[in-house]
Amino acid sequence: MSVRKILVTNALPYANGPIHMGHLLGYIQADIWVRAMRSLGHDVTYVCADDAHGTAIMLSAKNGGVTPESYIASIQKEHESDFAAFNISFDHYDSTHSSENKIRAEEIYLKNYQAGHIAVRPVTQLFDPEKQMFLSDRFIKGTCPKCNTEDQYGDACESCGTTYNAIELLNPRSTLSGSTPVEKSSDHYFFKLPDFNHYLQQWTRDQGRLPVSIANKLDEWFEAGLSDWDISRDAPYFGFEIPNAPNKYFYVWVDAPIGYMASFENYIKTKRPELSFEEYWGKDSKNEVYHFIGKDIVYFHALFWPAMLEGAGYRTPTALFVNGFLTVNGQKMSKSRGTFIKAATYKEYLNPEQLRYYFASKISDKVEDSDLNLDDFIQKVNSDLVGKVINIASRCAKFINKDFNNTLSKQCAELELVQQFIDAGQHIMQSYEAREFSTAIRQIMALADKANQYIDEKKPWSLAKQEGQEQQVHDICSVGINLFRQLMVYLQPVLPALADEVQQFLKLEHFNFASRESILTDWEINTFTPLMQRVDKKAVDAMVDASKSSLTAIEPAVKAVKKTAKTTVTTAQNTTSESIQIDDFLKVDLRVAKVLQATTVDGSDKLLQLTLDVGETEPRNVFSGIRAQYVPEDLQDKLVVMVANLAPRKMRFGISNGMVLCSGDGFIISPASNAKPGDKVS
Repeated sequence: MSVRKILVTNALPYANGPIHMGHLLGYIQADIWVRAMRSLGHDVTYVCADDAHGTAIMLSAKNGGVTPESYIASIQKEHESDFAAFNISFDHYDSTHSSENKIRAEEIYLKNYQAGHIAVRPVTQLFDPEKQMFLSDRFIKGTCPKCNTEDQYGDACESCGTTYNAIELLNPRSTLSGSTPVEKSSDHYFFKLPDFNHYLQQWTRDQGRLPVSIANKLDEWFEAGLSDWDISRDAPYFGFEIPNAPNKYFYVWVDAPIGYMASFENYIKTKRPELSFEEYWGKDSKNEVYHFIGKDIVYFHALFWPAMLEGAGYRTPTALFVNGFLTVNGQKMSKSRGTFIKAATYKEYLNPEQLRYYFASKISDKVEDSDLNLDDFIQKVNSDLVGKVINIASRCAKFINKDFNNTLSKQCAELELVQQFIDAGQHIMQSYEAREFSTAIRQIMALADKANQYIDEKKPWSLAKQEGQEQQVHDICSVGINLFRQLMVYLQPVLPALADEVQQFLKLEHFNFASRESILTDWEINTFTPLMQRVDKKAVDAMVDASKSSLTAIEPAVKAVKKTAKTTVTTAQNTTSESIQIDDFLKVDLRVAKVLQATTVDGSDKLLQLTLDVGETEPRNVFSGIRAQYVPEDLQDKLVVMVANLAPRKMRFGISNGMVLCSGDGFIISPASNAKPGDKVS
């Protein structure tokens, strides 16, 4: 077998928050594949980095009273700790805020500039005169220019569904300072993506480059026509300044993927100087480069990234391996249900390797979402790992340790059976390489069933009670240990820490796939110690409780409403040209409503459709812009405050008959208030 040289990267986690279960799905998938390919004898380099630039990081650092550099350093330390806890085996972990990345980003930009792939033209944006910065859409609110609904973001109205440019908003205000932004023109730098239209159409259809479903989805972009890509941001901004463009910075998605190259380059400099950067990234490179990414960032990796590399004269990735999203108990991760679980919280209560196993049992090469069903997780881990695999060693090792001086039999009493386990490795390895991990797990567990069946039929515990059966007991248990060894070799990419313990238990120098070819006879082993504890449901429940962020308001309903009402009056006076009197405000009829149903609204990423019981004969239908704050299922049967006498409003999604007063801590009424649907709030 020829040794392949492979470079593997993972999507870069953003340096503005903790690693959670949804993130880990992609990293565990990549790590299992890396370990499997290493076990096959290939030369695999595995690198990653924190994505450390952007306005969000700049503002978070400022709010925390620290420099962006110290902020991203602390986040990176947490990320590396979380990855290590889950045995993610990066050869090198870096940051996109590195000198290597700066130099490489400037080089790739300048090569594209010199090749004519960069355009410069003025763009008019809203500018915050107090903060002295241009505002992205999420930092602007105002009145919809079509339906006059207030408090809408700078890209679209959640009431009427109109999309617009932020400069079209009426009475705009900055959410950062509250000041009124002004229009200001600024030169922006654009990457001319249409220059690569033909190249990308062919690249995305190359055999094995992308999942077919992803390639089909990308056809929609080509049919609509590719557009120039705005790659610049104005100061202040935390990132790299564009060469020969003072106060202009690379948009974060320019230097983020270049971070793959820079992390690898830093790895060569610090750890493996015998490797060559050009050998992996040069135009004529024959080595393999794979990116493991989530489906939400495919267009950056399948359009912008290969186009930038092609324009700069570099090779492009061999393939993109794309995973879906993670749900927990069949639903979107939720803080209120305690299923938005951080990596740090999980490892406090449970064994990280058990999550690796469960994910592996679900993962295939398809771009499909995976579900972490916590009850199924408990059952599968306890049944498969503890009840089947480890149970084999536990049942057999005690006889070897106690009665046979820690040494296996001089002969293999079941050569044919052991050989079946050895031969099965070929299909298991093929499943790993194809990223069909769930298939590999099924094959391994089928072997575990066969091993347990053999031990159950031979019953060494019964034979041990019969005089003259010592050799048979020795032979049976030695076969069992050999079968256990085969299973653990196959599970090593999924359970590396457990495999290390087993390797020490069996006193083996090698534990790769090739090592399975030998049969252990007349072989000394160590004393067996328990290898894994069963998953305790109480620990799972404790983890969920520790992850919960209650939606219950800490204030009684009346206090929360009054506080919001004051805020509403103040905001109205500051952002509208016409004042109202307190008598006008007192006309508002505030009522308690019970959420009978909450669903997302097709065509809107901000609205939820609520069916509300307001104590009337018929329920009310209300559209509310709270989708970013709440998962629909979390609102079921909750009590909220609504404006009951607002005139019905026709929207393109239907009729909205009322208005939910607010979002945030005051949105949900505490059950302790004893409020019921239809109660007035004063």
